[in-house]
Amino acid sequence: MSDSFSNDTAMPSIEKSNNVTGNNTAGNNMSNFVETAKSKTSAAASAVANHPMTQSVANGPVVEKAKIESNKTQAEFSNLAASRQTPETPAATGQQLTHYHSFFSSLLSWNNPRASGIAYASIVTFIFAARYLDILRYAFKLTWMTLGVTVLAEVAGKAVLSHGLASQFRPKKYFTISKSTLDSLTGDFSELVNFFVIESQRIVFAENLFATVASFLGAFISYYLIKFVPFWGLTLISTTVIFISPLIYKTNKETIDHYVAQATDIVNQQSKQVRDMAAQQASRASETTKQYVGDYSHKAQELIGNARGRSNSPTAVKSEPALKQDSPAFKADDFPVAPKEDFKVPPSVADSANKLKSDDPLITA
Repeated sequence: MSDSFSNDTAMPSIEKSNNVTGNNTAGNNMSNFVETAKSKTSAAASAVANHPMTQSVANGPVVEKAKIESNKTQAEFSNLAASRQTPETPAATGQQLTHYHSFFSSLLSWNNPRASGIAYASIVTFIFAARYLDILRYAFKLTWMTLGVTVLAEVAGKAVLSHGLASQFRPKKYFTISKSTLDSLTGDFSELVNFFVIESQRIVFAENLFATVASFLGAFISYYLIKFVPFWGLTLISTTVIFISPLIYKTNKETIDHYVAQATDIVNQQSKQVRDMAAQQASRASETTKQYVGDYSHKAQELIGNARGRSNSPTAVKSEPALKQDSPAFKADDFPVAPKEDFKVPPSVADSANKLKSDDPLITA
């Protein structure tokens, strides 16, 4: 009984040790396979790189030209990145501008043509990709395909080799973004937002009249184009105008400046004529106003003088005490006018009186 019991207890331990040994062997074989594949791949790559034909192509004129252009492009991108500095000239309010003002000024002025051209081509490509490619759907498709391959590799590896394949490519330390990088990104984003905020206010308050006029024309044209042009088309037109207009001005600067100077002179002359006409009309209106004011003031003085004369006249002075005295019951007009000549007796009456005197002795006496 003891021998059988010892044999029964020993069998599982032997099987477990055999399984562990088999798993370790399979893992070692997988590691050896991976290392062998890496060594063979590196050897093949070095053999291809060291092949005479590859060397002739790598050191040929085409490759040299490509390297030169690549170096120039990298240098221009470096210059564009170095232009991100706060401008010395502040805004009209005395505020300091952001470093994106100098960055976009350098980008749109085509001081670095390769960098500006690549930026314009990248934006146009992104617009067409957003229009004709379902980027979000393709992003989800790429995500599920990648995760599906990872899951299949891990499950198949654990089923066949007792350990997953995807976990073998796991890095020793996951990638992280440092705090300094995040702080710089946050500060850079705030500078970008403030660039658009400051520029919109400078345009609205006409700090640069040319930029305000250009923005007005762009908004006015876009108001009518948006009725029959899709949003992506309007974005493409705006991007093209923003990038190509400075390039056209830079390549034809002398001619454009000449015509701009002529137009400025014409506008100044017309403005001067308008100001002169306005000054003449204002002077005439002032003279006419002064004349009317003088006439009305003269008439007003006459009216005031007449009113004062009537108030100070003698009749008015005498009439005041007369109002205080008792008025008589009869007026002089109520009585007949007394005769001023002597009374003359008519001849007939005189003869009759003489006759009476002669006839009457009493009257004679």
